[in-house]
Amino acid sequence: MRLGVVALKIALLSVGFGIIYTLSNYAETTRPKLPAGFEDSDLALQGKRLKGYALGAEGLMADWYWILSLQYIGGKIMSSEDVILNVEDLTSLNPRLLYPYLDNATDLDPKFYAAYSYGAIVLPAIDPAKAIALTEKGIANNPDHWRFYQYLGYIYWRLKEFEKAAEIYEKGSRVPGAPPFMRQMAATMKTKGGSRDTARELYLQMLTESDDQQSKENAQLRLFELDSLDERDAVNAILQSFKEKAGRCANSYGEILPQLRTIKLPAGKGFRIDASNNIVDPTGVPYTLDRTRCSIYIGPESRIPKTP
Repeated sequence: MRLGVVALKIALLSVGFGIIYTLSNYAETTRPKLPAGFEDSDLALQGKRLKGYALGAEGLMADWYWILSLQYIGGKIMSSEDVILNVEDLTSLNPRLLYPYLDNATDLDPKFYAAYSYGAIVLPAIDPAKAIALTEKGIANNPDHWRFYQYLGYIYWRLKEFEKAAEIYEKGSRVPGAPPFMRQMAATMKTKGGSRDTARELYLQMLTESDDQQSKENAQLRLFELDSLDERDAVNAILQSFKEKAGRCANSYGEILPQLRTIKLPAGKGFRIDASNNIVDPTGVPYTLDRTRCSIYIGPESRIPKTP
């Protein structure tokens, strides 16, 4: 009897999704051409409206919206015509469906931690208000999960609202099980919220503590970016010093290597030099030396986020 009920539920779901798929395809082929800037159609199916009527398949539907959100942003980036994609501002991609995808996923599964964390990392570069709304939703649905306070504090830190970020980290530090890091960040936000050291501490914590792989990968790239900024600052200072003394820019890295070997980067790190005496970034790609400007910049093959 129980197997028969399960089979009936599966059959009904299959028929329902089949009808939705057919109608979606029909709407796609018959809809009028949209003006430029509106190439994304609104969601044909608001899955969250089926909550309580999905015959126990809410988790499966939440996963579906989650996968769509990942594919959606990936497709936007791959099809972008921007030579340099500003990772701090993704509005040029017009990703207006990302929030609805994540909102549906977290309505269907209010404890979908990965969806909340992904939204907290990506949405601030698209719509900070929606990033805050999604993360506050995570806190409301999971009040005993301190990490959502970490995400919300991170968003306010990105907005340079350091006092508000400090307040959020302080609230999160009072959640049972919250690590000392939360209280430390509350104090740090008030004293040096805008420093590169603070950013490094935030992303290092995300790398070691995040629940999902997407957030970890983003945190690692951000740490690479911070290391690269330190490296470029040091190299560019030496290049300018060389230019002032020699009356010209260095022809190659070989001319400044002796000075570079005396520089200690943050956390005791040093420069990476390849077999051809090129200075390479944290991902192993050589920096490009621009002798006209007498400075270096990230090579085109590097995975480090590039900002104009």
